[in-house]
Amino acid sequence: MDTPDLRLIDRCVEACTASHQRLLEVADGLTDRQLREPSRLPGWSRGHVLNHLRRNADGFALMCAAAQRGEVGMQYPGGLAEREEGIRVGADDPAATLVANLRTSIYELEALWFRGDGTMWMGSGVLGTGATVPVSDVPYRRLREVVVHLTDLDMGIEYDAWPDLFVRMELDRQKMAWAASHPMGLTQLPGYAMKLPEKQRLAWLLQRTHIEGIPEGPGL
Repeated sequence: MDTPDLRLIDRCVEACTASHQRLLEVADGLTDRQLREPSRLPGWSRGHVLNHLRRNADGFALMCAAAQRGEVGMQYPGGLAEREEGIRVGADDPAATLVANLRTSIYELEALWFRGDGTMWMGSGVLGTGATVPVSDVPYRRLREVVVHLTDLDMGIEYDAWPDLFVRMELDRQKMAWAASHPMGLTQLPGYAMKLPEKQRLAWLLQRTHIEGIPEGPGL
């Protein structure tokens, strides 16, 4: 495995902890009624979104803790079924309980990052999809979850507020994913997408904005 870029990890951790604080600020202001209201994700209330972010943090913490022990941990040991059940159980808790659990999970994950050494960052873990990824990628993956789902909460945080680091890194990843999923000669993003400002282009790619006159983006 390649030696991880520790400075990039630092920048991702910094951006993610800032996004965690913004998430908690929003979550602290939500009432029980608001948590029962729909988010922008089909079939998910705001409570489902927050509970997913809690369980996602727990899963990444499992991967990091295992890597620190020199093991390969699974984000969701029970697979995608465990992930789905985890999102459901707790989504309808009272606001105070749901947010307290979210805060605990966030700080436990951050504590692992702050205590982790080279053993952890050189390790790998298994995502819920079954893909094995470097643990050094976890802070960025967590940043991605928090940033995008803050918009999904539908509480006034739109794609124009997404951190520049996230936008730059995710655009690179989306361009590579686009190239890998299209035949030779069609590996570049279409011209109508390239004409969009970067944040709007990324929101289109992730299906977080609809632009009249052009097709839907590929989504997450």
